[in-house]
Order: sequence, then C-alpha cells, then structure tokens
Amino acid sequence: MESKRGKVKISVLSSGSCGNCFYIENDKSAVLIDAGISCRQIMERLEIIKRTPEKIKGIFITHEHSDHIKGCDVFSRKFNIPVFSTRKTAESCFLSSNENLINTIKNNDTIKIGGMEIEAFSKSHSAAEPVSFSVSDKKKASIITDLGHSCTDVTDAISNSDFLCLESNYDSNMLDSGPYPHFLKQWIQSNSGHLSNLQAGLLLLEYSPKKLKNILLCHLSRENNTPNLALCTAKSLIKERFHFNPAVKAMSRGEMSGLIRV
Repeated sequence: MESKRGKVKISVLSSGSCGNCFYIENDKSAVLIDAGISCRQIMERLEIIKRTPEKIKGIFITHEHSDHIKGCDVFSRKFNIPVFSTRKTAESCFLSSNENLINTIKNNDTIKIGGMEIEAFSKSHSAAEPVSFSVSDKKKASIITDLGHSCTDVTDAISNSDFLCLESNYDSNMLDSGPYPHFLKQWIQSNSGHLSNLQAGLLLLEYSPKKLKNILLCHLSRENNTPNLALCTAKSLIKERFHFNPAVKAMSRGEMSGLIRV
C-alpha cells in the first residue's frame, strides 16, 4: 500500500516587507513561491538548507510588488527557470526574462511539476491580479499572505491544508499608536491591505482542519507587530478549536526557517 506520508517539504527563505520567498520541494523537483529577495540571497539561503537552484523547476509569483519579485528576473534568467503568474501580474512586473520563460495562469489553475500540484487561488490585495498558492503531493501546503480580508478561495485553502503559512501582519494597537501616517494606517487595515493578528487568529479558529499540523505566521511588520504578540493571539484562539495543539511559530521579518516536512 502506498504511504500517505507527505513528500512535500517547505522552507521560508524570507518573509516580510524586506522580501518574500518560499522554497517547496518533493523528492523530484522544487518550486519557489515568490522571489522577493535578491538572486544572491536566494542562492545563499538555498545553500544553508543544502539545496541547489538546479532542482527548482518553477517560480510562482503572487503579485507584482517589489518584495515579491525583486530577485525573480535575474534568478530566472541565470538558471533558465520558468515563471508563472497571472496575466495582469506579468504585465505589471516588467520582467526582462526570456519570453519563453513567462507562463500566464488564471485563478484556480493547477500546474503540475515533478509530481507536485501547484494551485492558484484569488485573494484581496492592492495589486493588479493577485493570487495565493497551494502546493500538494499527498499533503497540502498553502502560502497565504498579503490580503486585506478572507474570501471563499482562501477559507477553502485553509480548510484543506496540512501545513499553512498565514499572514499575521500587525497588532491593531501598535498600528494605531505608531508613527505611520493616517493614510497608510487606513490602507493597511483596508480590505486590500494586510491581515491583523486578530484577523489571522479568527481565520485559524473558524477554518483550521484537525489535520493541520504546522502553522507559520508570516509577513510580520517590524514597526507594528512582534512575533510574541502574533503568536499569543493565534494560540489563544487556536486552543478554542483544537483538543491538541498544532505547532505554531511566528516568523520575524526576514527570518529563515529550516526545511519542514508537510
């Protein structure tokens, strides 16, 4: 009988406004979700987890903001790696990569690479045509950051995930009392901005399945949040749903994780 153990492993190479990049692999291939750090940084961080760029067979871009595409162009051309994004995202990125490397996808498309299925799903953010991604090979990992509020696609992804990277961007009190100008505070808290600690925690409370074993809280603001605040908020709500505790970690801005099996 075929084992039901997941083959997927994930490493957060970086998360936050300084750059977002997630490495996901199975035993055959690997993909990047976003490439928002420099090509050199991607290579250095792959070396830390003892992986090579040659295993990467696709770069999947969530949206065109610089902290998600900074290293995409150079890394893609250097290693001849195809890039996948929605049409409007591709048009907004102004990538100079060989046109043969650019592949446009639509919301709810599923791309198969080396036994992994990478599914795009919609989200609400101030970008041309943003999406998030789930990656599956027996078990499913979902990367959900940069969204102002949830939608059916997002809650469906959470409800079916074994591993989740979820945005927990700001603490409302810190944001309200912080130095940001009023217009920026309004945008961050808008439906096209970012999720607060409380919003992230409520999503986990309402939609987390019992099979969800690992949760990484990502895209934390340096000015308007702390890992401890994000973690405490999530854990206080999660314990209301689970009779057991999934592993929960809050990733500091720019922090890298090791390889975690889904």
